[in-house]
Amino acid sequence: MSQPERVLIVEDDGPTRDGLAELVRTWGFVTQAAANGEEALKLVTTFRPSIVVTDMVMPRMDGLQLLKALKDEAEQLKIIMLTAQGSVETAVEALKDGAQDYLTKPVDPQKLRLLLNHFAELSAQKRENEALRRQLREKGSFGRIVGHSQKMRRIYQVIEQAAPTTASVLIIGESGTGKELVAQTIHQLSPRADSPFVAINCAAIPETLLESEIFGHERGAFTGAIDRRAGCFELADRGTLFLDEIAEMVPVTQVKLLRVLQERRFRRLGGRVEQEVDVRVLAATNMDPVGAMSEGKLRDDLYYRLNVFTIELPPLRERKEDLDLIIQALLDEFNARDRRNVKAVTPEAMRMLERYDWPGNVRELRNVIERATILARGEFIEPQHLPRFGPPPRTPEPSGGGVTIAPGMTVDEAERKLIVATLEAAGNNKTRAAEMLGISLKTLHNKLNRMKQTT
Repeated sequence: MSQPERVLIVEDDGPTRDGLAELVRTWGFVTQAAANGEEALKLVTTFRPSIVVTDMVMPRMDGLQLLKALKDEAEQLKIIMLTAQGSVETAVEALKDGAQDYLTKPVDPQKLRLLLNHFAELSAQKRENEALRRQLREKGSFGRIVGHSQKMRRIYQVIEQAAPTTASVLIIGESGTGKELVAQTIHQLSPRADSPFVAINCAAIPETLLESEIFGHERGAFTGAIDRRAGCFELADRGTLFLDEIAEMVPVTQVKLLRVLQERRFRRLGGRVEQEVDVRVLAATNMDPVGAMSEGKLRDDLYYRLNVFTIELPPLRERKEDLDLIIQALLDEFNARDRRNVKAVTPEAMRMLERYDWPGNVRELRNVIERATILARGEFIEPQHLPRFGPPPRTPEPSGGGVTIAPGMTVDEAERKLIVATLEAAGNNKTRAAEMLGISLKTLHNKLNRMKQTT
């Protein structure tokens, strides 16, 4: 634990009290002890514990009376009641009054340690969340996500609501808007933060290998499978699995994924034994999910299973009021990494950055600022350190320089002309061209590869 939790032991029997306090101290906690409820109330004010372990039966003020007296602090305090074997009914009553758990005496050290560690993790998580909320108020950022625009603040609220749960989240946004960064933030704010975060881009892996990457395979499951290999679900057990570009997953694999989400069991390729798995799945797509479903690219049942929470990230061109904060965060990062001392962007250079529409979103901005930081010789980024931004790409007009399709032309020829014209209009920016064509970047690359093979 980075910050040791404070535990108050309340027990009227001296040897038991001292023994418990010493035992808990050896586990890395800071402890104080009280002989009854009255002493405990005074120590709560001065010692400020986060966990109270109290006996039920004590003179002057017993455990139930102490619990009621601490009712106002119940939100901050975790209270564990210690009870004799014959008083379990009273312990259940204590749970109704605000205690978090109870243990029967004599206390099982292993059970007590598990409870204390669990409550310590919850306290640490709460402190981190409070720190992030404070960071949001003071700096306009949420973890590594930067922005103080109204659109980003609404996204922060959804992240804060979704993170502590086990619910699936679907993140929608153009390439470069920071979908994986949002997924990492959700993981870091969740109770799974200390477990693995595993990310896989479904568009970057050939269809024939994607299923093996996700579920793993046994030796000999297919040609080239010379060893058993764990898939993403195994690697992310007890943690979070992020599936980027989910709509690029073939329907057969989508069916298998849906089954794992529903049953929490899977089988490696070529395997016979099913394995249980505890994984939270976050998914992302740069497509409109409704359009992807109508085109048969995304199964309806998988979409509804993943879409418990939806986070739709705005493109950078729709939140230019965040540019100054994002740029400053990038400068801080690159200065620390490369031992530079670039403090800011000159007003003229900032006007250039604000006029540009950023088809590659924050990813493109990051590359531009990184390059400018390297080129800058002084403390400021000036216009000469920036690339020559062309005018925002426009969709080709249907007439006057548009694509001409003649009767008798094959579909392949027409498609080739349309792709070439769109790439020209997008300044050869393939990400932008794919958006203009209404297809994924992976699909565009596949079509360009086929075009090369037929020329």
